[in-house]
Amino acid sequence: MAAILVFYQKPACTTCRKAKALLESLHLEFTSRDLDKQSLSEAELDALIGDRDYTAFLNTRNVLYRERKMSVKKPSRPQALELMAKHPNLIRRPLLVHGSGIILGLDEAAYRRLAKR
Repeated sequence: MAAILVFYQKPACTTCRKAKALLESLHLEFTSRDLDKQSLSEAELDALIGDRDYTAFLNTRNVLYRERKMSVKKPSRPQALELMAKHPNLIRRPLLVHGSGIILGLDEAAYRRLAKR
């Protein structure tokens, strides 16, 4: 049995819409979570990120990211979790969770590999 896919996205995000369309065209079954309507808590983000590099989950195109110069002055993990929970636009998206794996952003090749399983 294939792992359940969970797609974290914002409907207004062009990249998220493209990713969702690709998932649907590949006939991958997934549940979707709208981050505008149901944001992630600090605890959920912490569990989702796990042992991964938390900075990879920061949206480098976000205004807050640039204003705080996070590329130079990286926030600590607790600071990053708090900021992402308060400002969901700071979360890099879309996120596609498959079992213990996560695909950050629109990675067409990775989506296609999932479809071949």
